[in-house]
Amino acid sequence: MNEQSAHSSRNVLESDVAIVGAGMVGATLALLLAEAGISVALIDAGKYSLRWKEAQLDNRVSAITAASRALFTSLGVWPGIVKRRAAPYQHMQVWDSEGLGEINFSASEVAASELGHIVENSAIIDALNEALEQHEKITRLFGQQVTSLEWYEQPDAPRAHSESKRSLTLENGAKVVAPLVVGADGGRSMVRRMAAIDVNEYPTGQQAIVASVRHQHSHNDTARQVFLPTGPLAFLPIASPVEGEYWSSIVWSADSDEANRLQALDDDQFAAALQQAFEGRVGNILELQSRAAFPLVQRHVRRYTLPGLALVGDAAHSLHPLAGQGANLGFLDVAVLAEELARAHRRGAALGDERVLERYGRRRRMDNSAMIKLMDGFRLGFGSRQPLVRLARNVGLRSVNRFTPVKQVMIQQALGYRHDLPERMKKNASS
Repeated sequence: MNEQSAHSSRNVLESDVAIVGAGMVGATLALLLAEAGISVALIDAGKYSLRWKEAQLDNRVSAITAASRALFTSLGVWPGIVKRRAAPYQHMQVWDSEGLGEINFSASEVAASELGHIVENSAIIDALNEALEQHEKITRLFGQQVTSLEWYEQPDAPRAHSESKRSLTLENGAKVVAPLVVGADGGRSMVRRMAAIDVNEYPTGQQAIVASVRHQHSHNDTARQVFLPTGPLAFLPIASPVEGEYWSSIVWSADSDEANRLQALDDDQFAAALQQAFEGRVGNILELQSRAAFPLVQRHVRRYTLPGLALVGDAAHSLHPLAGQGANLGFLDVAVLAEELARAHRRGAALGDERVLERYGRRRRMDNSAMIKLMDGFRLGFGSRQPLVRLARNVGLRSVNRFTPVKQVMIQQALGYRHDLPERMKKNASS
């Protein structure tokens, strides 16, 4: 892998694809394209440094589905993730704090070894960067903000030719030119804004409080979530940095007033509130690390692509974290986009061709839209305090828990198996 720090306004780097954003989603796409023989310029405003720390837990984690794990396995990245830290979970419990409704899922119900893995985001990013170094097709341009996006005006070339490529200008004046620019730069995507792509965006009125917590009793390889009147609280099992200790990553989504109140508590007060809200299911809360909060905003772009441009991951869609599907939807985005681009590359088609990109948009938009609507329905339904709604949701939870066929469908969704799964995720799904 090449790493460049372009410094001259006359410096023009040309590649087949330019990816803006080198987080989990953007770096995964870079690896997928490089393996297909497509040259990539990977651009990020941050300067990469080792983010995963063996002795310190990251408060941002992802629930990696079997399908996403299969993608990492196909890229040779999964062993590097496991080498750092990954906690498999075999069971899930979901219940309503205001009733008796509860669902229990188990991997054994579908003959799977686990339902997924909880992995620190920093561990995933470091493993991806380790893999990136093996590919000469990838050039990293880190520590550089993109300042403009335009069609490339190639000197002495006919206008029809010059309009077949996009040009990104970096803050140091250098240019990156490619037939296709991919925005993988998060919910506040600069690429999306520069391309003038409209987005449906609305605040949920909630904030997510995240932290790593040490607790008295074992999590027993179980991911748990309780629906409280002010929002859901999840305890996700994470691998302990110290043998014999039990740790979980929490995501406490609460209405903004309640979240502000909780954030104002000191650690002892917050631990007591957390223990009470979770009904003591893992015993006493013994220690907190890295508590932080951020607003929850749902977004979905009006279109995923333009000629020579595509959006993936949070740049295209953001949803409530109550099902832990945000990162997995992003990995599905890049797996599908890479599949379409590799097919176009093999037949010699232009990578920025609108027809090629629209196939990616069609394949991903419906799935992402359905998941956003489903999560919003759960959030609103479980947030309602109307007696009839409370009764209906508890009856529904108990009914689903007793009806095996429905549970099996839900478990398959939790594993990440869905319609139109990219081929390389299918091939490695059982590995």
